[in-house]
Amino acid sequence: MRTVDLTPLYRSVVGFDRLADLLDSASSEAATGYPPYNIERTGENAYRIEIAVAGFKADDLNIEVKENLLTVQGRKVANDEAKRYLHRGLAERNFDRRFQLADYVVVQDAQLANGLLAISLKRELPEALKPRRIEIGAPAGTSVLIEDTKAA
Repeated sequence: MRTVDLTPLYRSVVGFDRLADLLDSASSEAATGYPPYNIERTGENAYRIEIAVAGFKADDLNIEVKENLLTVQGRKVANDEAKRYLHRGLAERNFDRRFQLADYVVVQDAQLANGLLAISLKRELPEALKPRRIEIGAPAGTSVLIEDTKAA
């Protein structure tokens, strides 16, 4: 297991505490691989997270967004039936999977089909932050002279 010491980063930068915390939490969460997932870019400002949740029903899953943190939880109800497995390869254990979202990324919807939970995300930049073109005008009372370089 590799660990990264971020102490030098804290000593040399100011105001990047959130970035260092993100790096620290991402490295600690990488150890668990359950459930497996894909992150796909579906457009310029659109993304989809697909999580393999075989054996889970929609009622067993909970999706929550709070302060740029998307949390997906799976909770299986204990099976009262006494089953005798010869081999048990399907993991039906509870899980918590967290995804840190960038600013202005919102969850559009979630779909559960064929054992895959697909969560659609979109970056919605506010109008005030979108680039806009500024026209250049001449000062009031002045005229702009355009000369024709073709002499008659």
